[in-house]
Amino acid sequence: MAKMLLENQESFLIPAERVAHIQMTNRLDHALLVLTKIGYNVIPVLDTEYKLRGLISMPMIIDAITGIENLNFDKLGDIRVEEVMQTDFPVIDNPYELEEVLHLLVRYSFVCVASDDGSFTGIVTRCDILKATNRIAHEFENKYEVKRKIECV
Repeated sequence: MAKMLLENQESFLIPAERVAHIQMTNRLDHALLVLTKIGYNVIPVLDTEYKLRGLISMPMIIDAITGIENLNFDKLGDIRVEEVMQTDFPVIDNPYELEEVLHLLVRYSFVCVASDDGSFTGIVTRCDILKATNRIAHEFENKYEVKRKIECV
């Protein structure tokens, strides 16, 4: 089964051009809009050269505008993404080792992939790995069931 996963390794990478992201110089109001419209909790943050610089999430945005007694939504247009983004997160090199990705996906819903120069290549998601594992398990089960039926005849 591990061999079958490795054979499909290249298909796990969602290319950068298909991944929602935000620029680090954008304001939090824009980040909030993007996160709300796409329905994701976390997205990558890139610089102007499309190098991976961080991650931004709804909780980070809300935390940035939370005062002692209330939320100050007026601050959304004043704060840049780079001021609140997470900069400590796992990034794997492309080409990546599937085993390393699997270990990281235990804790994270996706892992960012970057080239040697830091350019954002894409992401590998826990969801895609689980779908592939499920498909392989069903294929394996079907082959085993057919073989068992033949042996019984």
